[in-house]
Amino acid sequence: MKRLLYKELLIWKDSPNKKPLLLQGARQVGKTYLVKEFAENEFENYIYLNFEEEPELKTLFTGSLKAENLLENISLYIGKKINCRDTLIFFDEAQVVPEVITSLKYFYEQLPECNIIAAGSLLGVSVSRHKSFPVGKVNFLRLYPMSFIEYLLAVNEELLAEKLMNKADTEPLVEIVHEKLLSHLKKYLFLGGMPEVLQTYLNTKDIALARNVQRDILESYQRDFSKYAGKSEAIKISEIWRSIPYQLAKENKKFRYKEVRKNGRASLYESSIEWLRKAGLINVAYNIRVPKLPLSGYVDLTKFKVYSLDNGLLGAMLNVSSDIIIKPDRLFQEYNGAFIENYVASELAMKGYELYYWKSKSDAEVDFILQYGDRIYPLEVKSGKSRNIKSLRSYSDKYSPDLLIRTSPRNYIKDKDFVNIPLYGMESVERIFKKAEY
Repeated sequence: MKRLLYKELLIWKDSPNKKPLLLQGARQVGKTYLVKEFAENEFENYIYLNFEEEPELKTLFTGSLKAENLLENISLYIGKKINCRDTLIFFDEAQVVPEVITSLKYFYEQLPECNIIAAGSLLGVSVSRHKSFPVGKVNFLRLYPMSFIEYLLAVNEELLAEKLMNKADTEPLVEIVHEKLLSHLKKYLFLGGMPEVLQTYLNTKDIALARNVQRDILESYQRDFSKYAGKSEAIKISEIWRSIPYQLAKENKKFRYKEVRKNGRASLYESSIEWLRKAGLINVAYNIRVPKLPLSGYVDLTKFKVYSLDNGLLGAMLNVSSDIIIKPDRLFQEYNGAFIENYVASELAMKGYELYYWKSKSDAEVDFILQYGDRIYPLEVKSGKSRNIKSLRSYSDKYSPDLLIRTSPRNYIKDKDFVNIPLYGMESVERIFKKAEY
């Protein structure tokens, strides 16, 4: 399956200031598959070491972490002398052996010609606890579940994907094309972006089998809670994780600790939310008191929303039935639009946005506040076809942004300072921002 991050790997490979690369991302988002494909296409030789599957590999990093010694140990293990310049060395599930992460510093300093990628499903959690982390000695990339554009590429809709990736105007699409994209979006919202889920469906056309894979992935996350967190912390992480679908299904999607456990409070669960965030399993949007730069300076850390990393997994947790795909607009509106807001949060996170939202002292609320360059834009999410933009207008009266942006099932619309981006067109949001600058 084609992943857009492949281009970033090529940039890393050709960089004159290349460092060992840490590839982060949740379990099952496709890190191993992507790196293997990259290695086979771009290098003459490829060495793969998985420290979770083969615990004995830890002994390669026992004792001296001098880069030459480590390279010799690996050479002896594989039975072949390693030529660094034409070889990619891939350390998978590197969080299992902390010395592997520490060694990246020495590879960078002592053997910079080596091409090394380290990845792991809990790398984000491990890095935050690592006392000898090689600060300034590594490059970072993060892989997310497959975006809607990547879904289109996977289902052989290259022309539709190319159209959305190149669209910078707000001219509406031909209605039949618009409806076709909405139909694809509904299926994507149900299947989600986990590669194995999508591949299972493409191979079998069996929605039930795809749902079984989603449940298997959810079970693997539960096992990770117990494996990589202490017993008490694992229980709290699990409680937070299980509460997310029901937090999002509320009319007011602000996260409430009392929905996790009676008398729940921040002091009990803050570390658990942070664990899930660093593991890549959630996206968090914080309330901002006022939309000024930098947005991070005006955050109210006591008010936030928690989104699942993947819509398909969210649907599996809510046990949404597959017949919802063929019912007009029902999936968009189900659970107070939870799927749509979660989808938009995921698409924005994939594009590198920090997530914020704004709420007035009255009832006005704008779902996302986005910083692009030195400008701030409000983005409201609508799961239905309502024309009401009361919250956006309330925001505009206070702060006078250049554009008011809504995303909804409607086609592209431009009316003075108001723009509607269809839900499937989130890929074009930055180009619309850029065009507004001129």
